[in-house]
Formats: sequence, C-alpha cells, structure tokens
Amino acid sequence: MENMVREDNFWKNKKVLITGISGFVGSHLAKELINKKANVIGLIRDYNPYSYLFFEEINNKIIEVRGSVTDLFLVQRVINEYEVDTVFHLAAQTIVGIANNSPLSTFESNIMGTWNVLEACRTSKTVQRVIIASSDKAYGEQENLPYKETHPLNGLFPYDASKACADILARSYYKTYKLPVAVTRASNIYGEGDLNFSRIVPGTIRSIIYDEEPIIRSDGKPIRDYIYVEDIIQGYLVLAEKLHEKNIMGEAFNFGTNKPISVLDLVKLIIEISGKKNLKPKILNIAKGEIYCQYLDSRKARERLGWENKYSLENGLNKTYKWYEEYFEKFQK
Repeated sequence: MENMVREDNFWKNKKVLITGISGFVGSHLAKELINKKANVIGLIRDYNPYSYLFFEEINNKIIEVRGSVTDLFLVQRVINEYEVDTVFHLAAQTIVGIANNSPLSTFESNIMGTWNVLEACRTSKTVQRVIIASSDKAYGEQENLPYKETHPLNGLFPYDASKACADILARSYYKTYKLPVAVTRASNIYGEGDLNFSRIVPGTIRSIIYDEEPIIRSDGKPIRDYIYVEDIIQGYLVLAEKLHEKNIMGEAFNFGTNKPISVLDLVKLIIEISGKKNLKPKILNIAKGEIYCQYLDSRKARERLGWENKYSLENGLNKTYKWYEEYFEKFQK
C-alpha cells in the first residue's frame, strides 16, 4: 500500500466551491479547508441557524451564495465569478424516507443538480478538479458483499436510484469530455452536526440525552457500515489532491470502515457510551424501502489513495455524543 503523502500547502489559496455546505458533511469539509487556507465558496439553499455551519461559526469564514444546484445559471455564475478551481458537489436530498415520499423533488435535486454542476464545470475555464458525492446506496441489493467498485449500480428505491444516476453522469462526463472528476461512494456518515434526527445515530443520541427510549424503525437486524465524518473528509481531500493521476481521474472510490454492525448493536453501543444503561431500545419493525445488508470494500481507496479510516466506531461515537450534549445544552434546553 502506498503511503499517503500529502502536500501541506496544496489547498492554500485554492478557490473551492462546496455545494450543500450547510449540511453537516459540507460544514466539516469547509472547516477543514479553511484550516488549510483555502478560499471557500458555499452554495446554501436553506438557511438553518442551528446547523453546524452556524453553530461553529464557519459561515463567517466563507463566501455564502444563496440558491439551489437546480439553477444552472446560478451554478455557472458562481464558478465563473469566483474563478473556482475545485468543486465538491455534496448538495442532495439525503433522507431515504423523504425520498420515498417525495421522489420527484429528490430526482430534481440529486440528478438535475448533479448534471448542472457537471455542465457548469465542463464549460468553465478554471475548474481543475471535481468530486461528486455518491453513496453506497447506489449499489442497491447485491448477492455478494461487501460492495466493490466493480459491482453494477443497481439502486432501485428513489434515493438509491438518484445516487446511481448522479454517479453514472459524473463518470460519463469524464469518459466523454475528460472532465477531471471522481466519485465517492461512502457508507453511512455520522458525526457532530448531523441534524437529520430520522437517522439512527443523531436520533438515538437525542433520545438518550432526553432520557427517552431510542427508537429503531426496523427489526434491529439490518447491517450497515458507519464512518466518522472526519475520516470521510480526509477521503474527499486526498482524492481531490490526487485527481490528476491517471488511475484516479474518472474513477469511483468506496469509503468505509470494513466493519459492519447491526442497527441494534449500534444503538446498544451508543447507550453504553452515554452511561445511561437503564434505557432500552424500542423496536418498531415498521421500516420499508430499505435494503437489509449494506457495507463496502475500501481496498481501492487504501491502495490507490493511501487512505484509511483512523477512527474506530467507539471513538467516533464518543466524540459525537459529547458534541450533542453541548449542542442541546445551548439550543434546546
């Protein structure tokens, strides 16, 4: 495996556009890029004063642009006006339940939004690297696990299908136009600042902090891989840094821990971390439209990028739990 040799000043003065910057992953990415002296432009559709972007006052250190990736003219204007050289496209409707209830708005955001970003980058004279965030959900249901990048994209539920389409569009723009683009397929990302409490990690933590039984919508048996946000951020960055290399550009990369866990065991671990062992999970067994087993093989990212996750699930959850304690103390009580 290659050692991950990182150029310390790579991001200094780079002009970086992050779509979906007000999401918790986009906020963490912005924070890290600011620390590396990049000039960050963030596309924000909805203002949320409680988000990680504002809670950590990251918004004061970026150029904010209000609008949606579904507006091609806006995306083109931002890239051209700020002479953007790097684009991280993270904007998406990411909640499976919402996607099932509202497929058209999900397709519009996740598919049209992606082709707008790709087309704006294709016609730009300044863009040198583009990272498109896909998901392990793009693989859909497969006979053989873990997912490898060679597996077909078989996402059939609305969210899964939208990410598969975005993924294919990105690689199409490389194949046809040689756009300098690569795709990330991440497992379930968790960490500080995720305010989508329908997700299992923040939802469970919120319930525990308020001394309520954590809710499990499934039967507790689905298997997933969970990656800490700081690990995926390093994956995004090293992928962008190495994008000019021949065996990187136009490729898709899995990012996961290679240590899947059941939903029930995950919830039990969070309860243990909290110290509130009197609480027991409440299993509803009502979840629909989700695949039972999903986890990734990240060998390609290790071998070609030199990337590896540094946080164990327990360490990442410890950091995450402490952040939510502070968050709820400040905003909710």
